[in-house]
Formats: sequence, structure tokens, C-alpha cells
Amino acid sequence: MDPAATRPVIAATRFGFAARPGELAALAADPQGAVLAQLAAPPPPLDAALPSAAEMITATFTVQRDQRDPADRKDYQQRVRAVYLAEVEARVRAAAVSDAPLLERLTHFWSNHFTVSGMRPLVRSFAGAFEREAIRPHVTGRFVDMLLAVEHHPAMLLYLDNAVSIGPDSIAGRRRGKGLNENLGREMLELHTLGVDGGYTQADVEALARILTGWSVARLNDPAPGTFRFYERLHEPGPKTLLGRRYEEAGEQEGIAALGDLAAHPATARHIARQLARHFIADAPPPDAVERIARVFRDSGGDLARVTAAVVREDAAWRTPFAKVRAPGDLVIAAARATGCVPPAPMLANSLRILDQPPFFAPQPSGWPDDAASWASPEAVLRRAQWCELFSRRIAEPPDPRVLVDATLGELASADLVEAVRAAPSRRAGIALVLASPEFQRR
Repeated sequence: MDPAATRPVIAATRFGFAARPGELAALAADPQGAVLAQLAAPPPPLDAALPSAAEMITATFTVQRDQRDPADRKDYQQRVRAVYLAEVEARVRAAAVSDAPLLERLTHFWSNHFTVSGMRPLVRSFAGAFEREAIRPHVTGRFVDMLLAVEHHPAMLLYLDNAVSIGPDSIAGRRRGKGLNENLGREMLELHTLGVDGGYTQADVEALARILTGWSVARLNDPAPGTFRFYERLHEPGPKTLLGRRYEEAGEQEGIAALGDLAAHPATARHIARQLARHFIADAPPPDAVERIARVFRDSGGDLARVTAAVVREDAAWRTPFAKVRAPGDLVIAAARATGCVPPAPMLANSLRILDQPPFFAPQPSGWPDDAASWASPEAVLRRAQWCELFSRRIAEPPDPRVLVDATLGELASADLVEAVRAAPSRRAGIALVLASPEFQRR
């Protein structure tokens, strides 16, 4: 296959979501350069009217305190639903219309890496705010800054129970007889930084949990409820040893120092490089590509713009079109971007629920899977085809599918697909054929 035909489609789909009309032609001169140029700035903020995490956490704490009032609880549930729909529509619309779709894809990638999930009802109303506040501003910044923003964020502290973790020998621990919760320490080592093969032990999990005691969320009777708060009375006193390094008693600064060391650890570089390569290159990326990306991570001090640029410059990322199966969220955004139709929020949320990837509802802290086997079962393929047909019927002004197939897939559209689209009995039927095609279902 002619690389000149392949590379614009890869640029638009693997490093974005899907080509909009005219985009393949604009990318043709320098596909890689056009992708790299998108790293010049972080993604723009979303709708300023969306509530902050602190605002929704305060509402959550308030209804928990006043839970005997059925009217207040009903109003709260309605508000949570409205906020959720607004968050879903805002993130899909941003990706569908962005001139820098790589930045939107990176936001989704890192949000999945640092999962906060509405599967925990406690965090359901502010999981979207977590992505906007802790992830979105940092995707082209330093990894350590994103890590600190994530682990300080009240959504993460509540999701992984650090807000209720108490040092056994702290003032509160001695009075209440309560102790550590290791969830955040374990997931930080296994998922967020070193990786499952990063060389840590259970003793390191416990040490990190002790270091992080006191990292919590301001309650209703505290100043600025719903924001990060370090409670000295919950913090485990004394020195701790993590990964062979001793951290002297320093309150909140112990955690800041430990996170800085974890961000700079060679195992973190390998883990992040592997995750990025899996997302942008292949389910089983070449080990030499992973090592080159990891080297850039180490040498740049975790500069994510430079690390992402290293991924974009990997030859393997441009060698094989359609190497990755689209996850459902990716498919919905791609369809919206290609057709110019962003469905209303209830349809978006319902579509992604039917396709088994509701936004901000990953089943576990490891996030959504990023491999073909997880998304390409016969049942899933059938649901996707049915959704494509339904989506095509909801487009107010359906484009010519013959133009659509050329605009989104170019010369990579198979002859069979082109012929089927030409023979389609209606525009909507032709659009459904394009969206359900094997080519469009992959990136």
C-alpha cells in the first residue's frame, strides 16, 4: 500500500479520531509534522459553566449529612444526572470539533490511566471535573505535575479511600483505633507509576500508604469544603522507607517528595512508554519502540510533550494502518467528527452505555482495556453495527456517503466498501455502511 495514501489516514485516526471533510487533503503534505504541531499548547478548557469538583463534593457531603430529607436527595440525584450528561457532551463535542484532536485523545488516554470511576457512587458527580481539573491542563506538561495534581485531587482521594486512611500512631489513630487504607498507595505503584512489574513489594505499598496519611478532603465544617486538605492529626509520624529510600518526617512534603521520586523512577518511564505505545502503535508494540520512548521520558524528566512527540516519530506508528480496534467511546467521537453530528447528551450517554463503555464508569481502577480482544467479540460487533444504523438515522442533514467514505478513509477504503456505498438505497444507509465498515471500526 502506498505510504503517501496511508499516512494522512493514520494521522487523522490513530493520533486523532477521524478526518473531517477536507482534513485528509490538508494532512497529505506532512502528516507527521501536522500531528507534532498539535503539541504546541494544552487542550483548551471546557465549558466554564460546568461545576468544579469542590462544588459537587460539597453538595455530596451535604446530602449525606441531610440524607433524611427525601426531597433534598431527589434534587441532588437530578443534579448529578444533569451534570453527568453535561460532562459527557462537553468532552465528546470538544473532540469532535477540535483542530488539535491529538490533545483530546491524550486527555482521554491519561484520564483512563489515572481512572476515577463513577462505579463508586460517592465520586459519580465529580469524576468529569477530575478529568477537567487534574488531567486536561497537564497532557503536554511534566508527568510529575500531572501526578501531583491527580493524587492531590479530592476525587482520587475519595475514590481510592485515602481520605479515610489514618496513621495507626497518629493522634487520630491512637484515639480511634483505626488504621491504614492501602488502596491509593497500591494503585499508585501498580497502575500510576512503576507498573505491576516495577520491583516494589508489599512493604513498599504499606510505606507509601503511611507517607500519604493525612492527604484528605476538607469537610463541611472546614474552610473551602471539597478541596484538598492535609490533616496533620491523621498523618503517621516518623520516618518511612520506600523503595530503599528513607523519608524523614515532613508531613505533606513526604508525599510530595515520594511522588517526585516515583515520577523519576526508571520503571515508571518503562511503564508509561509501554502504555503509550500500546495505545498509539499496536496491542503488542515493538520492544525497541517502547525502549526509545522510555529513554525520552527519562532524559526529558517526564516532559510529556517530548514523550508524545517520540511516539509520533516512531516508524512503527505509521507502518500499519488500522492496527488498533476502536473502543466504543472512540467510535462515537469518530462518527460525530466525520459526519459533523454531535448527538444530544442523553443519546450520547445511552449510546455509550449500550456499547459497554459509559464515560467515567470504568469497571476498576486499571481503567478500560486497550486491546482488540476486549472490544471485538461477535456480540460487540453486532451492537456496533446496530448503533451505526441508529446513528445514521439521527443525523439531521446526512452527508453524501460517497463523499464521506472518501473524506474519512481516502484510498484505504476497500473496493467492496466503495461499491456498497454507491449501491446503498439511501444516504443514511450508505452512512451506516461506512461507519460499520471494518476500516472505520479500526484506527
